[in-house]
Amino acid sequence: MNYASIVPLIGGETIAMENVFGKKPEYILSYKAFEANDSQLLNYYGNSVPYILLDEGGRHPSDVSVVNTVCPCAGLSSLSTTSSSDSSVNDWMVRSAEYVLESIRPNVFWGENAPRLASKMGEPIVRKLRAIARKNGYTLSLYKTKSILHGLSQTRDRSFYFFWKGNTIPLFEYYNRPHTLIEDQIRSSARNDPDPMSDIMVTEGPPSFVDPYYRFILDKLQMDHMTFYRSIDGTINTMEYIEKQSWSYEDVATFMDTINEERTATKARRIYGKLKSGGNVMRRTTTFPVGHIGAFVGHLPSMITHPDTDRYLNIRECLDIMKMPKDFQLVGGRRNVNMICQNVPVTTAMDMAENVKNFLSGNAHEINTDFLIQDNKTQTYDYEKKSVSLEEVFA
Repeated sequence: MNYASIVPLIGGETIAMENVFGKKPEYILSYKAFEANDSQLLNYYGNSVPYILLDEGGRHPSDVSVVNTVCPCAGLSSLSTTSSSDSSVNDWMVRSAEYVLESIRPNVFWGENAPRLASKMGEPIVRKLRAIARKNGYTLSLYKTKSILHGLSQTRDRSFYFFWKGNTIPLFEYYNRPHTLIEDQIRSSARNDPDPMSDIMVTEGPPSFVDPYYRFILDKLQMDHMTFYRSIDGTINTMEYIEKQSWSYEDVATFMDTINEERTATKARRIYGKLKSGGNVMRRTTTFPVGHIGAFVGHLPSMITHPDTDRYLNIRECLDIMKMPKDFQLVGGRRNVNMICQNVPVTTAMDMAENVKNFLSGNAHEINTDFLIQDNKTQTYDYEKKSVSLEEVFA
């Protein structure tokens, strides 16, 4: 069995394929828009894998059994303020599917996207993908899951889509592995050997100094970082902690006045007034990880503290949270941390790749249908049949 990738971005899903199939991809296809992200994976492979840009006249050099992709998901992401069914970002799913199914014609083409792909909001996109599938002799399935069910320390929802050559769809395994505690995940990144990624902090400086809200908390409790961390029982950020203790933002502002944090004092008084009037505020502040965290995206990589040391995360710890290889180097360092987030955790993708391999080996239970949604969270599946319409499957 051989495989290739199209739009792999930083490469978590492709590395998962390598782990399961025991070899590197035959080649990597992409588009100019994703060249910077893709370059991280190419660097990891020592630029030994052919890289072909389709919008610069390139073509795939050979056929393969499987093609995988990580097309941008912001078009349907709940974390994006501009997501919608008709977002132009979704066109990459359609464009890549057309090329792969029409030109390469693998046994399986699969990728990851936002959870909303397998929801009512994603229905218009799914209809387009189904039309491409039917035109080229493929079926389509969606697999809904959550990273924590695959043993990770984050609760991010995930949605995978699969094109299967033929007229059947395989049922996947269900997963509910015990997850690694986020604090243990971070601690496991400690190394004795030199590692450039361990030397680069995503946010410089100790949280107890960098974050005025945290300075207020430690002053109020007369604690140091380690003592405070051991006193909490779940992931929480500084603003959430202040509000949980029913402390007033007026008191916060007064404390800021004493340490000459004029901007934070002004902001604290604004927060006090807004909350008092029934409004809401953004709470993107220093976060203390206990048990598990939410989606490792946006501000979180730069705001999470180490559980034992008064510092924020380093890049190696961020890479490890996404289960990237221990020898993976993030070219560009801190300025490219967001590329780690635009990714699929390697171990989650490996579970998908194992199911693909089972299908190719003839070891999967298959259902005669051209569209199916399987939900790992509820351990159920539904598919389109004579008595069930697409609308009912998405209901």
